[in-house]
Amino acid sequence: MSNRLSDATSPYLLQHAENPVEWWPWGEEAFTEARRRDVPVLISVGYAACHWCHVMAHESFEDAETARLMNALFVNVKVDREERPDVDAVYMEATQAMTGQGGWPMTVLATPDGAPFYCGTYFPRDHFRRLLEGVATAWRDQRGELTDQGQRVVDALGGPRTLKSAPPPTAERLDAAVRALVREYDHVNGGFGTEPKFPPSMLLSFLTAQHERTLPLRGGDGTTPAGRMAGGTALAMARGGMYDQLGGGFARYSVDRAWVVPHFEKMLYDNALLVRAYARMARRPLGPGEEGPAEAADRAFLSRVAQETAEWMVRDLRTPEGGFASSLDADSEGEEGTYYVWTPERLREVLGPDDAGFAARVFGVTEEGTFERGASVLQLREPSADTARYERVRRALLSARGAREAPARDDKVVASWNGLAVSGLAEAGALLGRPDLVAAARNAADLLLDLHVRDGRLVRVSRDGRAGPGTGVLEDYANVAEGLLVLHGVTGRAAYVYEAGRLLETVLDRFGDGEGGFYDTADDAERLFSRPQDPTDNVTPSGRSAAASALLAYAALTGSERHRAAAEGALALVPVLAQKAPRFAGWGLAVGEALLSGPRAVAVVGEPGDPAAEELVRTALCSAPLGTVLSRGDGREDGGVPLLRGRAAIGGRATAYVCEGFVCKLPVTSPEELAEQLTRS
Repeated sequence: MSNRLSDATSPYLLQHAENPVEWWPWGEEAFTEARRRDVPVLISVGYAACHWCHVMAHESFEDAETARLMNALFVNVKVDREERPDVDAVYMEATQAMTGQGGWPMTVLATPDGAPFYCGTYFPRDHFRRLLEGVATAWRDQRGELTDQGQRVVDALGGPRTLKSAPPPTAERLDAAVRALVREYDHVNGGFGTEPKFPPSMLLSFLTAQHERTLPLRGGDGTTPAGRMAGGTALAMARGGMYDQLGGGFARYSVDRAWVVPHFEKMLYDNALLVRAYARMARRPLGPGEEGPAEAADRAFLSRVAQETAEWMVRDLRTPEGGFASSLDADSEGEEGTYYVWTPERLREVLGPDDAGFAARVFGVTEEGTFERGASVLQLREPSADTARYERVRRALLSARGAREAPARDDKVVASWNGLAVSGLAEAGALLGRPDLVAAARNAADLLLDLHVRDGRLVRVSRDGRAGPGTGVLEDYANVAEGLLVLHGVTGRAAYVYEAGRLLETVLDRFGDGEGGFYDTADDAERLFSRPQDPTDNVTPSGRSAAASALLAYAALTGSERHRAAAEGALALVPVLAQKAPRFAGWGLAVGEALLSGPRAVAVVGEPGDPAAEELVRTALCSAPLGTVLSRGDGREDGGVPLLRGRAAIGGRATAYVCEGFVCKLPVTSPEELAEQLTRS
């Protein structure tokens, strides 16, 4: 048997390298082989942390008889959806069109030309074997029907898209999106919809920005619908089992409405977005005037969650090269969640009877359990008043958990998600006074620039310091560019603006659709049966929303009308999406709020490392509307950043300039004056 996956950069493909299935990596060679053998292609798409991918692998791909059928009847192609999001996107669209649903593992049967004629997700072994034999028989006896079906799918999905655009979102449209979200909000448990319930990370950023914009317009109790939904959701998620109460970081989703039992895999992209959202929500009171004890405690809790999640990212996901791994698996010791759950007996073994009773009360560990076989997922519904004892117990449990078999780590570095991590860690580090987090963001950014940029173009993934074969897609360019721009504002390194500008030139030159929007793949990328163009924000910002965000920030720093116009064009679909499904337009809505605020830009000039300059930066991040663009310089050289041109330190003191459209207010040198300028209507 030929082992064609052994040199892959994808840990997911490497997981299957020793299967008895004769897998091929995605590529023309596999389809050439299918044409030579005159057999269909079986395309199996998944990712390393996917629980049901593991189940299907154990049941079918590691089974000799099932593998014999697959090898005899098909050319079998294994795809990591995180490495090849373009391949995943086009076949997922076909799967959803044929079955009405999607998910991973995704199983696609296609002609040797790649046209899908049968799609599904997870199949139990006996069902899967019957499917293989049935399709092989149909390929032999009814091939015309299968190829016609494949062609109909290609014709339906490969044609031009008709996405009706509108002007960029107005205040009225953004307010209407909040009203629509109120109807979908879970007023008991927080979050949106029913189970399974996913963390609405991008909506948290939008709702926080919308709350801050509309609060001065409201009277009453000093709250807004947006603020109540954002705060209620963030607190509920972090107090439940979705959040790792010992080690920090959020799981992929909750299987129930109340955030009790998670699907235990932890993804970089979720946590990178949530670090930024929680740090932003903790930066100032959610209401006007004096802050009461309960509100102050909630804000301190949000700040703690942001810090712990950032620390988890750095501790458990950082690679030796300075990037961030993609995920931690849901499974360990062959079962889901084993690493994370506790029983009263195990608490007693680690802590002794007194502290075990305390831990059981604080973390909601019961004899009946909240998970499987009497085990409980740790929650923190009511923080303990005995903080010293709580911290001692938490550290002891974390240490004991470290002796368990840890979930596997998918250590490939994905450009897009590392861009999100750079933005989140840089902004949170500056807001929370954690220069170590800013340093981690800078290391990741430098790795992206050193390893993932090849001949001016982005490479999607790397592993162990080796760049992978996949080319960058739109979200890679946009999220890396935004990360560099955020990092410039925190560190003052002008080279990051230059590099972001280069990436955004590629976005404008290679990804445009001619109608003001963008395709997800470049015009010189591999041709699939359709060119993906998904404008919806799902688990990460869509490429289109991410591009709008980065283009808008770059325009604020440089004064480029071309980039601003491109951002506005990309946002033109947001009102349409928000009217139909606001939960899937969260990042676009957040960028719409930034556009509505100008966006404002703040230039801080002062010597590197000057505490006064650092305090002005923090004040800008705390007081300015979300979406405000920050730039830093030393007051002598502008480094090629137009916003810094002519900005000098007044009287040798660190100085801040608040600008909109390069029209600036009087320079200020104190945090109090800067906060007043930023919050004054």
